[in-house]
Amino acid sequence: MASLSIRDVYKTYPNGVPVLKGVNIDIEDGQFLILVGGSGCGKSTLLNMIAGLETVTKGEIQIDGKTVNNLSPKDRDIAMVFQSYALYPSMTVRENISFGLNIRKVPKAEQTQIVERVANTLQITHLLDRKPGQLSGGQRQRVAMGRALARDPVMFLFDEPLSNLDAKLRIEMRSEIKLLHQRLGTTIVYVTHDQIEAMTLGDRIAVMKDGVVQQFGAPQEIYDSPSNLFVAGFIGAPPMNFIQGKLVEAGAGVGIELDTGVTRSVLNLPFESGQVKSHVGREVILGLRPERITDARSAHNVEGGKLQPVEVKVDVIEPTGPDTLVFAQVNGKRIVSRVHPASNPQPLANTTLLFDVSKAVLFDPSNEERIA
Repeated sequence: MASLSIRDVYKTYPNGVPVLKGVNIDIEDGQFLILVGGSGCGKSTLLNMIAGLETVTKGEIQIDGKTVNNLSPKDRDIAMVFQSYALYPSMTVRENISFGLNIRKVPKAEQTQIVERVANTLQITHLLDRKPGQLSGGQRQRVAMGRALARDPVMFLFDEPLSNLDAKLRIEMRSEIKLLHQRLGTTIVYVTHDQIEAMTLGDRIAVMKDGVVQQFGAPQEIYDSPSNLFVAGFIGAPPMNFIQGKLVEAGAGVGIELDTGVTRSVLNLPFESGQVKSHVGREVILGLRPERITDARSAHNVEGGKLQPVEVKVDVIEPTGPDTLVFAQVNGKRIVSRVHPASNPQPLANTTLLFDVSKAVLFDPSNEERIA
């Protein structure tokens, strides 16, 4: 196992295009780090820099306390699993897994033990004499992981390993990777554009945009307390609702004006007036997760007194089985809520939604940063 420290790292290509702009990340031995963001955010470039496949323009990367900027990939004691599997089609699974061991001249008897141990861990013993062309996508990804495991490195690097798989296989392989990490306890750095993978797999998540880490922290912390509008909208499925409206005084506290086309009201917010005093009378953006807007059947877990009814007109519904997504207009923008399927809301009909603001967040529309 090994810790990883990324200190003020920059990457600029020879044509002058900046890719990474001062990245700072620290994880401990055995932690699972997720680098998540959209295409072009710099996450794969950062992974390649950790691996030694890209040079560092400025800053420092340390693995287990040792600066590795100038070390070649083979001297970093890491193993990488690629999106494309990168298996040798003419070799059997056994030969693919042991290929790196052969290169390092590991004795044959030891190779056999390692291959059997890895195959047993990944439950692919019955596939050892097959070739990649005879395997499914999920089986190929297991073999690619097996080749990395055979190295017994201090750190694993995964570059979007599940993006070529169908939805069912992605879920299965996600669980396999998580179980693998629990069994081995090895440090993992994992790149993905899928926020569900990020939430379910990681101990720590770095949300990236335009070469900058927008927020770094535990999954639940990022979900509940996003630092800005980008993070709030990127993490979560369906994404967080953003309701723009005027912040006003409401009794001893503050609230936001709502217009649903059916009724006008003020939604009381759980913030101290002093906390948001400078924004009273101005436009703000209220962030609420879909599960915080629900119906009476689904609201039994919410503490009394925190639910506020708002009448809306239903645009469209999307039954998902365990719940139903209800879309409606608030302040001229469509929002999504989660309700109990038995509540049976109907499109174009009015219904009452219950707003739980206990985990509401406020953003400044001028700079998209979080206010409270």
